[in-house]
Formats: sequence, C-alpha cells, structure tokens
Amino acid sequence: VQLQASGGGLVQTGDSLRLSCTASGPTFTAYNMAWFRQAPGKEREFVAAISRDSSKFTYGDSVKGRFTISKHIATNTAYLEMNSLKPGDTAVYYCAADSIYGGSYSDRYDYWGQGTLVTVSS
Repeated sequence: VQLQASGGGLVQTGDSLRLSCTASGPTFTAYNMAWFRQAPGKEREFVAAISRDSSKFTYGDSVKGRFTISKHIATNTAYLEMNSLKPGDTAVYYCAADSIYGGSYSDRYDYWGQGTLVTVSS
C-alpha cells in the first residue's frame, strides 16, 4: 500500500487543522493506521492510532483530548483532526499503516507516507 499525507500548513496557536492520509490499493479496510510526528532535532513521536475496523484507538499523552484520528473507508483515507494547536505541535507529521495493530510502536508499521509539515506560530 502507498500512503499520501496532506493538509499541513502554517497556523496560529489555538487553531485547528485536519490532516489526511490517502491510501492506494483496494485493501484499505485491512490496515490499521497511525500518525507519528517528528520535530526538528527530536525523535519521532507517536500521535494516534486506529484499528482497521475503527474499534480501537490509541493516543499519545501530549495530544489526548485535542486530536482525533478517524478512517473513511469509502475514500481510503485516514484523518487526524487537530484542535487547540500549540507551538509544541510543530513537526512533520507522518501517516503509517500495517495489517497488524501497532499502537504506539513505530517499528510495527511497514508502510509510511512522505510526511506533511505543520507549523504552529505563537
């Protein structure tokens, strides 16, 4: 499966933004999806994960209550709705997929998108 992330941009503190991750291939329903992010000079950080049937969700502590992950089967797209954005959310956001639910463990995901940059100004 190939993943294409989009929706990043420059926003202000407190704004909202929605990222999209579109998957190619007819088997989108077989994949668990996740979002990770990496800020300049920092390690990759887990953001959110959703199971293939949207029955299981996992969120990183820093985004709980502000970010929501979802999947739309008809369009083969996973979303990350980000609210109450802070400067600390500034990073390149990557979507990932795997047939096995990997939760917060990046090494469990075999497929990765190219990343989309989110910049939150103070």
